[in-house]
Amino acid sequence: MTKTKLQYVCQSCGHTSAKWLGRCPSCGEWNTFVEEFQGNERGVQPATSAAEPVPITEVQMGAEPRVATGIGEFDRVLGGGLVQGSLVLIGGEPGSGKSTLMLQTCQRLATSRRSVLYVTGEESAAQVKMRADRLGASAADLLLLAENDLGSILGAIEKSSPSVVVVDSIQTVYRSDIPSAPGSVAQVRECTGDLLRLAKGKNVTVLLVGHVTKEGQLAGPRVMEHIVDTVLYFEGDRHHAYRILRATKNRFGSTNEIGVFEMRGDGLREISNPSAAFLSERAADAPGSAVVCAMEGTRPVLIEVQALVTPTVFGMPRRTAAGVDYNRLIVLLAVLEKRAGLHLASQDVYTSIAGGVSLDEPAIDLGIATAVASSLRDRPVDGTAVAIGEVGLAGEIRAVPQISRRTMEAARLGFRRCIVPRSSAEEVTGSGLEVVAVEQLAEALARLIP
Repeated sequence: MTKTKLQYVCQSCGHTSAKWLGRCPSCGEWNTFVEEFQGNERGVQPATSAAEPVPITEVQMGAEPRVATGIGEFDRVLGGGLVQGSLVLIGGEPGSGKSTLMLQTCQRLATSRRSVLYVTGEESAAQVKMRADRLGASAADLLLLAENDLGSILGAIEKSSPSVVVVDSIQTVYRSDIPSAPGSVAQVRECTGDLLRLAKGKNVTVLLVGHVTKEGQLAGPRVMEHIVDTVLYFEGDRHHAYRILRATKNRFGSTNEIGVFEMRGDGLREISNPSAAFLSERAADAPGSAVVCAMEGTRPVLIEVQALVTPTVFGMPRRTAAGVDYNRLIVLLAVLEKRAGLHLASQDVYTSIAGGVSLDEPAIDLGIATAVASSLRDRPVDGTAVAIGEVGLAGEIRAVPQISRRTMEAARLGFRRCIVPRSSAEEVTGSGLEVVAVEQLAEALARLIP
């Protein structure tokens, strides 16, 4: 019988230790030791029935059957629906709505005559039933199991033979033969591996719910994200109603699509028109507000960028960025001061994306610069215009991709003018907007701020 022993292994250099160390004595890295169970070292023996290699040209391909969840925004992010036999990991901060999304998905699948098993390790069956009644997510084919032991979970799956399994959450599941606490590196890695083998061996779709650490990363070993087929993040501030579902890994689809939801008392509601939702409370005549068009996958989204510029009362001016990259904001402020003649060295600058959304696309540069200039001059931006363009260090407005789709979305929402880079103006077709082509930042600001 193979005996196992607990060791701690540095994830940077592979140094092993009998106890946990804060700093690796070999490579000097901090907080890199994780626990691993080592068995007796034996040589690897050749398999008696090894698979034979075949030419890649002779590999048979079949269409990946997908199962629609009934939630359009969820299916969009997945690439058209759940793939049978796949392992999907969904992470998010506490209170973001991961369990709510999973319960509503289970209800939609169960009403389409698919057997679904919902495994909860954090709540009792009565607590889940209470939430299901509030969401209206009860169905006869939705099975519920309150269990933490992986062996019992696998036994229940073997007995009930569901087509979809939800485990909420993977950090609460444990294997009894591993002497580590639930949520430890060894437990999470081994339990995820066993569920992967279940998904591939029995062609069962498994959805795992994972916690997020204070650094914004999924709790547990990074190898967990490499094991699964799809990694989704459910983003959104608990103080805002909107939630964004975003894919960071997807073996069966794109990682550029997003799904937009609104958290309500009766659960999550799909937002089929995010642009109208994000601009619903915009004050068109307020200084420091500009509208930009960002591309999230194949979907153009109009979002309001806000800025507030006030004289500083300290020796060092403050710069705050919520929803935009801080370092990018610093670069844009330097360009505004050097190329557009704005004096910002003695001003505090606060920027934000309305609705609690985070954007990192270069096409919103012009909108951020316009909002800052508008707040500094205390003059509102043209309420009928949308700003699209990347700002270079020389103050030039650079081209952005998919300009036609952006302008058509702006026209659909009722905007009449669009400020675009001159190099992209010829690509704008069929929008019906007044297209204003600009080359320099100062020229764009003159057109946007009357």
